[in-house]
Amino acid sequence: MAQIVPVSDLRDYKKVLDRVEEGAPVYLTVNGRGRYTIRDIAEDESIERTRAMLRLMCELQAGRASGEQEGYLSAEDIRARLKES
Repeated sequence: MAQIVPVSDLRDYKKVLDRVEEGAPVYLTVNGRGRYTIRDIAEDESIERTRAMLRLMCELQAGRASGEQEGYLSAEDIRARLKES
């Protein structure tokens, strides 16, 4: 479960860092408003992989929509275009 602590608690940063676990980030506040997050590296890497996968899926969906609207290229057309470059 996430924990919310004021950024001033970083004066004793060891206590704050000891609270950080995978699936349990620590949110730091400044003047009572959320400002920073401290996360376990494994969790952060998982989030970045998920973001990359979502970007790829969006691009694939855009390509599919483009193909359905404008028509798909044949393999021969693609080879011809690549040879032109």
